[in-house]
Amino acid sequence: MDKATLVIVMASLFAKNGMAQEREEPILYGNMDHWVTRRITESTIIGGNEKTLYEIGPDRTLTGNTPYINLGHSPWATSNVMAKVMGITKTNQSVYRDAHGKGYCAKLTTHIEHVKVLGMINISVLAAGSVFLGDVREPIGGTKDGEKALNWGVPYTQRPKAIRFDYRTALSAETNRIKQTGFSKAQTIAGRDCATALLILQKRTEDANGNVSASRVGTMAVEYNKSTNGWVNNATYPVHYGDIRNTSGYNARLMGLRSTDYVRNSKGKSVPLKETGWAAANETPTHLIVQFSSSNGGAFIGSPGNTIWIDNVRLVF
Repeated sequence: MDKATLVIVMASLFAKNGMAQEREEPILYGNMDHWVTRRITESTIIGGNEKTLYEIGPDRTLTGNTPYINLGHSPWATSNVMAKVMGITKTNQSVYRDAHGKGYCAKLTTHIEHVKVLGMINISVLAAGSVFLGDVREPIGGTKDGEKALNWGVPYTQRPKAIRFDYRTALSAETNRIKQTGFSKAQTIAGRDCATALLILQKRTEDANGNVSASRVGTMAVEYNKSTNGWVNNATYPVHYGDIRNTSGYNARLMGLRSTDYVRNSKGKSVPLKETGWAAANETPTHLIVQFSSSNGGAFIGSPGNTIWIDNVRLVF
């Protein structure tokens, strides 16, 4: 039997035994090589500087203080936003286009954003770098409105067995995090800051009043608590289906049901999304959430300097 025939026979045997070769399905723009460049001019009262914000999408440059809407059918949103508070235009940038190999990657970093206007505003806000499937409605009207501006997840009905991507980390050495919302002094939050990666599959329903709920179909969540020595390529994490509370490695804080996300209902209104339970292990999802973040404590919590780089995001079947 020659080598070519042997390969065909082996492939046939694998298929018959349920061991068919896996396939990868890239998430659109998940190779992080294409970016929209936004040129935004902040209000004169805070300096009038032109700021550059990057969004994951088709290669294009936008000039002007126009609210961003995902371009080129990009499913990705970022924590880079334009805000307008008390008539003052301000930007936040915590996601950057960075070089990687012959192309680009996404650099996500946690930092403190300052806004000071004599007699009007004097706030400092901690902002984590985040990219996620969904979109953001601009301009942001204030820190209390930030979460409501996010639209988490995209329609999706497949059942991947894993998610795969390349990453590297450079994490803060601080043993505790801080919480800084802009309206009070910084608070110390116990525990070291970690970068995170998350995948959630949901089956969503909307009632007659526009309320949206979901059952959890699939779950993957991982924290990174150490800096890497360069890039980790082809990191692969399995998706766990159904009720995973009794499975090895379950972490309720990371993987438990969520109730703080917002989505837009069929009428375009921002509403809370509450997960009400765990779906059957063979359920078909309606939506997919994927998120990467430079911090793990939620809104306004983290350690300045925490950074993760992400590239080549794809799903495995």
